[in-house]
Amino acid sequence: MAQLFFEYGAMSSGKSIEILKVAHNYESQGRQVLLMTPIVDTRAGVGVVASRIGLSREALAIKPTDDLYDLIKAKQSDNLAVALIDEAQFLTATQVDQLAKVVDHLHIPVMAFGLKQDAFNHLFEGSKRLIEMADKLEEMKTICSFCGKKATTQLRIVDGKPQRSGEQLFIGGDEAYIPTCRHHWYVPDLAKIAEMFPVDK
Repeated sequence: MAQLFFEYGAMSSGKSIEILKVAHNYESQGRQVLLMTPIVDTRAGVGVVASRIGLSREALAIKPTDDLYDLIKAKQSDNLAVALIDEAQFLTATQVDQLAKVVDHLHIPVMAFGLKQDAFNHLFEGSKRLIEMADKLEEMKTICSFCGKKATTQLRIVDGKPQRSGEQLFIGGDEAYIPTCRHHWYVPDLAKIAEMFPVDK
């Protein structure tokens, strides 16, 4: 039975490598996958899913105005086994509802991977709706950059300093974000941040 899955985790929890692994596993069995990623994530280029360990592959770039039900229906074939979506936090709530419709009406499993909340500990629109609508939720774990406990969020670093306000959409990777536990999001080790993010004077 087709289901809507949402696998979420803090930055550096391995979400992109997991989606690439899932795609590989399906394709190694001769099954077709539809790999998608929001157009706003340009870190590795438009329409590219890339992991921190260097693996990447092209994906269908989706815009906020795209109807994902219509898009996936147009790609449907007898061999299409799953729709995979990276950086799903950037989807709109409407697009998440369209993914639920894909599962319920086209009977195609959908697996979405992304952050749960932003760097200010507020849910992203897409993540919020996925939590509300998904048949299965799974947390991918990583550790806090300061204490080694489970990371539940990420701290944004700008000009070598923690940033706790600003625009929600701020595309970046290891040069801008570090995974943290809740305690160290509030009380980070500033000396360690200075080592990790040296600022030229």
